[in-house]
Amino acid sequence: MNTTARLRHAGRHPSTPCSLPVEGGALDVQQWLRILPGKRLVGRGEWQGRQVLAKLFIATGAERHWQRESNGIQALQRAGLTTPDLLASGELPGGGYYLLTEFLAGSQSLQQRWETLPDASTDSAAARAILQEALQLIAAMHRQGLAQTDMHLGNFLRYQQQLYVIDGDAIEAVEPGKPLSPKAVEANLALFFAQFEPDWDQQIDSLLQCYLAVNPLPALGGEQLFAMVQAERQKRLDDFLGKTLRDCTQFAVTRSFRQFSVVLRSEQQALAPLLDDPDSAFAGTPLLKDGGSSTVTRATVGGRDVVIKRYNIKGVGHWLKRFWRPSRAWHSWLAGWRLRFLGIATPQPLAMIERRIGPLRREAWLITEYCPGSTLFQRLGEAGDSVPDETTANAILHTFRQLNEARISHGDFKATNLLWHADQVWLIDLDAMQSHAGTAAWHKAWARDRARFVRNWPANSELARWLERILLR
Repeated sequence: MNTTARLRHAGRHPSTPCSLPVEGGALDVQQWLRILPGKRLVGRGEWQGRQVLAKLFIATGAERHWQRESNGIQALQRAGLTTPDLLASGELPGGGYYLLTEFLAGSQSLQQRWETLPDASTDSAAARAILQEALQLIAAMHRQGLAQTDMHLGNFLRYQQQLYVIDGDAIEAVEPGKPLSPKAVEANLALFFAQFEPDWDQQIDSLLQCYLAVNPLPALGGEQLFAMVQAERQKRLDDFLGKTLRDCTQFAVTRSFRQFSVVLRSEQQALAPLLDDPDSAFAGTPLLKDGGSSTVTRATVGGRDVVIKRYNIKGVGHWLKRFWRPSRAWHSWLAGWRLRFLGIATPQPLAMIERRIGPLRREAWLITEYCPGSTLFQRLGEAGDSVPDETTANAILHTFRQLNEARISHGDFKATNLLWHADQVWLIDLDAMQSHAGTAAWHKAWARDRARFVRNWPANSELARWLERILLR
């Protein structure tokens, strides 16, 4: 089997170490860093006695991506922008292509720095510094007529006090040597800001001051850019929710005549026993909820606590009403990931299982992280005889504002469905959650959520009166 065919055949599990014949000597790959099965492999290796980053393009018709990667790197170098040196490039035996660049040992992407921040909120000086650093380099690219079309923090590397641009395949030379037009700049900046949670939208104008110091443009920012960011974020959200239901780098999907399951790929091994037999978690374990339509329990898997919710079929009549549409587990899986994408606190969904007869749904299960928080009843008191402290009040208002701006209704705002943990309000029990496109439907659903939340406490209590005053109508 030739080199390319062997790599394609390996799927998600190409072996290491791996030696490949390339021009100038063998390439010895020691570690795979990214794997797109049958399409592209990225690894750390050694060539001619030096450490290199190897990109292998192994899909049929891969020449276009290989050429774009090479062209992008060369465009960055011509523009005087820092990017890893291109060392070698050519064709693999049996088809496919390779591209070798210098390996920046010890470098750290801005995404890695972002993920290690103890606080990545808009109040964090460290988070703002990361965004400002990226925006300065983006401005330098725009001045040279270049745009990064795969705009995320992972494509910026900090190495020896310098910031590098990587991923030449996503570099678009719009007008080489000439600054991008204001319209093109806004479109590219919208891609950048759309990757962050909506809370950052109000910071765009202040963050742009770093950009404008490098690439001064008149009338940049304002409502037009804000609207473009929101549109791009919606595209990203729609694309991400689609990924949560198909086999990809982040999620593993298994389909058969009798079952559909999806699990976070990083959790696949730990959750394997539950995926095979989700009802095993309910045997001899105290239940958190034992209702007719659903049963909930808590289990310890791989040293950590998880919550398993089983959506029951109460009888033939109930099944006839539900078999033709996605299960409540399916709905809650998507709802949880929607909230997570938007930065609204909810326990992370880990896996979802549907029992099936061909296309017909039966019982279903949802597995999520366990949130150790107390309910808002416990936090605020069932009598409602006092208003919350400032931290709790701000957290409640923040959650409602997030839902309002995203036009999301919970559908069952009992105080037991809102948990207090780590100075945040966490939403659980997302079976009835909806995202509303129409204004009228949203206002009607919001009014129901608001009324249900206030109704958790006695009508004339101090807490209920406070909520009536401060919650938007």
